[in-house]
Amino acid sequence: MKLLNDFIGWVDDRFPLIETWKYHLSEYYAPKNFNFWYFFGSLSLLVLVIQIVSGIFLTMSYKPDALFAFASVEYIMRDVQSGWLLRYIHSTGASFFFIVVYLHMFRGMMYGSYRKPRELLWIIGVVIYLALMAEAFMGYLLPWGQMSFWGAQVIVNLFSSVPFIGEDLSVLIRGDYVISDATLNRFFALHVAAIPLVLVGIVFVHLVALHAVGSNNPDGIEIKKNKDANGIPLDGIPFHPYYTVKDIVAVVAFLMIFCAVVFFAPDMGGYFIEANNFIPADPMKTPAHIAPVWYFTPYYAILRAVPPMFGSQFPGVVAMGIGAIAVVFLPWLDRGKVKSIRYRGPIYKAFLAAFVISFLGLGYLGMMPVTPTYTLLSQVLSVVYFAFFILMPWYTKIDKCKPEPDRVTFK
Repeated sequence: MKLLNDFIGWVDDRFPLIETWKYHLSEYYAPKNFNFWYFFGSLSLLVLVIQIVSGIFLTMSYKPDALFAFASVEYIMRDVQSGWLLRYIHSTGASFFFIVVYLHMFRGMMYGSYRKPRELLWIIGVVIYLALMAEAFMGYLLPWGQMSFWGAQVIVNLFSSVPFIGEDLSVLIRGDYVISDATLNRFFALHVAAIPLVLVGIVFVHLVALHAVGSNNPDGIEIKKNKDANGIPLDGIPFHPYYTVKDIVAVVAFLMIFCAVVFFAPDMGGYFIEANNFIPADPMKTPAHIAPVWYFTPYYAILRAVPPMFGSQFPGVVAMGIGAIAVVFLPWLDRGKVKSIRYRGPIYKAFLAAFVISFLGLGYLGMMPVTPTYTLLSQVLSVVYFAFFILMPWYTKIDKCKPEPDRVTFK
């Protein structure tokens, strides 16, 4: 034990090890009334680690070559020891990443985690979300199956609708005039190196920003307002060991569900891995129905809901882009007197419920073939989706809220 303490002391003299441990864990005071919704931030970090580790091992056997990419995936699945497990962990992890991130963002919307003083923290979180979407899109092409190839073809071609620079922009993204070997190599480099480095860096900044302003809580009360004589928040407890132990319980429960999907339903009926992606990419044969993976489909439905203008799909692309980044403006759109949904009035709760229903509905419609009925439903739900943001300054201002308590409530 003395040898270990001496080693820690030697390191601490040269690196702020103990200070970092205290600042971010043992002496970082978090609100004592965290609930189930606060697990998803830690779970997002866990899935990021799972994706990085599994991705590293997959790259050892994958070939980013148009002639061999699909065969290398089959090689991983059939001949590499436990390769099938690595592949399914990575593909399942991609979907679970978006599940926990969507729930993490929804918690922020429920409890007003984007409100002052956490505006920058929220913006950084939205940047993480956008980087995650870019990472998922780049990785979507790599299996070089039918749906990978044609899904990427459809999405990249959308950029060609941008006025004046569209064609040049789409060629820049593809690295060629069509989806080809150059595109595969470009996406591979971005997926395994560039975007993960950016993602890890932004996550680090997100955590630093979180610990600078402190965590929000289900009551939306700032615990720093009530401190004892030693400057410790009366309604706070050290993150370690109290919340690290609770997070371990959440991690165990999460891994049980995660492993159940990996071992028993890795394709989740075609939602996590489409059936067409088990067929090699064929530029001469288009699948009957092309749709992105489920976590992109709400925005894809918005794209399809907007009719072309002068033969260009650019208005739909703009609507899709605005739909993806609209959440970044919440700190300035929300005029409510309270933060948490616990003390919000019925108007905000109704709009938030309508927003969630519209998002889920658009996600479903984005996976369906284009029909007049589905298009009409997509248009209605798109209006509801954008109304949540456009009307927010009005309905949050007139909403009748309950008075907030002076201290956080804890059962």
